[in-house]
Amino acid sequence: MAILLATYIGSPRHMYEYAQGAMAYVEPYAHPNLFITFTCNTACLEIKEELAHGQSPVDRHDLITRVFRQKLIKLIDNITKLCFYGEVNCWMYSIEWQKRGLQHAYFLIWLKRIRPGDVDNVIRAEIPGIQQDPVLFEIVSKHTSHNPCGALIMKSPCMKDKNWTKRYSRKIICETQTAGDGYPLYRRRKLQI
Repeated sequence: MAILLATYIGSPRHMYEYAQGAMAYVEPYAHPNLFITFTCNTACLEIKEELAHGQSPVDRHDLITRVFRQKLIKLIDNITKLCFYGEVNCWMYSIEWQKRGLQHAYFLIWLKRIRPGDVDNVIRAEIPGIQQDPVLFEIVSKHTSHNPCGALIMKSPCMKDKNWTKRYSRKIICETQTAGDGYPLYRRRKLQI
């Protein structure tokens, strides 16, 4: 039996120390204000431009990793230095790999001050109108909408025992509201197509 020290990157003791360090943020700062998932998109222009003729992104893991890292650093700068979401008390992130080998990062961010009205400035839980912004409409429709569910497909992940789970179906509301359980009800206005 071999025991790996906490100084060995990726060992159980190393990961335990990271987890304990992360939990130390909760005592002085309470729960984080933002949880952000940042995913790798192999269809982005920076990757496509660098591929040789006949190559696909899966042939260039080095390129994907470099582009992801550059975009991650830019996001961190936007959040912490440019205060994109407001002034930051503290933050942390973790990088993981999906089963198909793509990276993604999870961020926890504690803001100094946040008001319910500020949430609508940084979080969108609605599809933009196609006339208003056709490019954004296509991106949001392609990457953030899940497949049909409900009475159409009872075996979908958001259904259990013929009932909605995960707070579906979401109601149409004009502005973000804070729920009693700590989860916000994001603004969802009627879709203008």
